[in-house]
Amino acid sequence: MADEQTTVRELREMVRQFVDARDWRQFHSPKNLSMAMAIEAAELMEHFQWITPEASRQVGENVDELGAVAEELSDVICYALAIANELDIDVSRAMSNKMKKNEAKYPVDEYRGRYGPRDTEGLSEPPKT
Repeated sequence: MADEQTTVRELREMVRQFVDARDWRQFHSPKNLSMAMAIEAAELMEHFQWITPEASRQVGENVDELGAVAEELSDVICYALAIANELDIDVSRAMSNKMKKNEAKYPVDEYRGRYGPRDTEGLSEPPKT
């Protein structure tokens, strides 16, 4: 499997089959799934804690570390897809709608090259997504 050849539907089905084979849907309330996803996101963040932004960009150069990061990212994505399955959310449509909102909220001419609008002192504020 590779991104170029795999659809979101196929990924959702992979998660669905895994969950169904173990009869875990009974435990997969949106509340539980979102909490589990947050825990996995924290485990992903541990790999970047206390390192510089530059060092975080170099994680991919270490095969073992990249593999560990990929596993944690996969856990986050699995839980996100499980939530989509549980609530019947069309992920592609939701992403498209969200990006349209983000484009309107963060116009290119105002945000290009910075992470927030200029305040009165010329400083930037982080965006709220």
